[in-house]
Amino acid sequence: MVINLGTRQSIVNQMVSELRDATVQQDSMRFRRNLERMGEIFAYEISKKLEYETREVITTLGTAMVPVLKEYPVLGTILRAGLPLHQGLLNVFDKSENAFVSAFREHRKEDEFAVQIEYISSPDLTGRVLLLADPMLATGHSLLHSIRALQNNGKPSHTHIVSVMASVQGIEFLQKSLPKAGYTIWVGAIDDELTAHGYIVPGLGDAGDLAYGKKA
Repeated sequence: MVINLGTRQSIVNQMVSELRDATVQQDSMRFRRNLERMGEIFAYEISKKLEYETREVITTLGTAMVPVLKEYPVLGTILRAGLPLHQGLLNVFDKSENAFVSAFREHRKEDEFAVQIEYISSPDLTGRVLLLADPMLATGHSLLHSIRALQNNGKPSHTHIVSVMASVQGIEFLQKSLPKAGYTIWVGAIDDELTAHGYIVPGLGDAGDLAYGKKA
């Protein structure tokens, strides 16, 4: 299932427009904060899909029966670009355990690359709900490799893939590569074009560089 928040008339479109805007992008703090706010919005929307149980809460005047989360999801992210988006998710799911994946593209020819996983830190994911954040769902290869690597720590009951921006090709690739059940893709916008180098057009550029500075 793919859920595109950008198809709704909401503040999401304002944030996406600022993330795309080359002038606004010159302020890296603003760029990071918009990614973080997008994470908060995604977290709220995903919270509607989680399981709840009713709990008695004692107030100063009596008691109230309140639905609360049965279990907090595990929050995962792909370093380094995913960190602001991950922080937004964590602002909402503030009791969650966290997982981190270091994945990078190893370029072999001008228009060919392979995804390498360098580092993983994760709790046991067996039977847990996993939210995996990566701002850009371009080819989908980094996300697929990260999902498979994380499954060495147990198979989640459901995985929510969270990306601010995606390409049509990347979404189709994940849909073909992952089982139909057990996965939901959340995006803020979908673009039609993907370059030979694997960049989304019009996209917004390199989210990691825009958030934290260019790599050497």
